[in-house]
Amino acid sequence: MIKRQKALLAAVSKGAVDMLPLSLAVLPWGILFGSLAIQRGLSGFEAQLFSALVFGGAVQIVTVELMAENASLVTILFSALIISSRHFLYGLTLREKLRVQPLSWRMSIGFLLTDELFSLSGHPRAYQNKFRLYYALGAGGSFYFAWNTWTAVGIVAGSWLPDLTKLGLDFAIAATFIALVVPEIKHLSTLICVVVSAFFALVFSLFDVAFGLVAAAILGMLAGFFVQKLRSK
Repeated sequence: MIKRQKALLAAVSKGAVDMLPLSLAVLPWGILFGSLAIQRGLSGFEAQLFSALVFGGAVQIVTVELMAENASLVTILFSALIISSRHFLYGLTLREKLRVQPLSWRMSIGFLLTDELFSLSGHPRAYQNKFRLYYALGAGGSFYFAWNTWTAVGIVAGSWLPDLTKLGLDFAIAATFIALVVPEIKHLSTLICVVVSAFFALVFSLFDVAFGLVAAAILGMLAGFFVQKLRSK
């Protein structure tokens, strides 16, 4: 029993260590959100609770900005839904691996399933046994702890320092996603998907197209799908 407990603890530690580079990479992002929330009128408790319950950097930042602009509840909820819709795809991708697991594990992994944890879920045997479940718990749990820690740092910084949003910390968002995407470009279809998405994201941004980022992602996925179909014939 003791030996098994040590093995499970080792799996948790291994997950946390493997997630460490990404946990550190989102430091500027977490600080940005914490300071932004304070400077947009939220209390320190509200800002910290936001990170504890929502646990999604992009949707948190956008929601705080919309709240500061007095956007309607419908606009806020719809924007949050669109931004977070990729998590639905993550869930579908991992469904076959997790559907045999108890509800408690599915709920826990589902809450912790960020872009970063999904990037560590590509192993064919991911989530297939208890040790791998504890590995995911260690990875996702450590990232959750890091995100809330960086938020707390941002809350303190936002209370004492000038507007941190002018320091370009939002580049951490782009840098994090670039670091997640580039290692996954292993096939021509994936490369086409990334290039097409990036191109249209830039075009839609220049012309200020509403929900342009979502449209760019859809166009990129369609382009990648058609290239894969053509290559498989």
